[in-house]
Amino acid sequence: MAEIISFRKAKKSADRKAHDQQAVENRVRFGRTKAQKDNDRRIEERRATLLDGAKREPTDDE
Repeated sequence: MAEIISFRKAKKSADRKAHDQQAVENRVRFGRTKAQKDNDRRIEERRATLLDGAKREPTDDE
């Protein structure tokens, strides 16, 4: 004989599973710690400083 299931409980369970899957995807996509963000910011500032220091000024020969 088949097991009796409640459609309400089955729907809630499916909704919970979909919500959990979306949460996992969001953590992968957006989940970065403050330390990681600060590290990326410092790297970007260092890169910008090095590039600005290597700029050559135009000469007024012409």
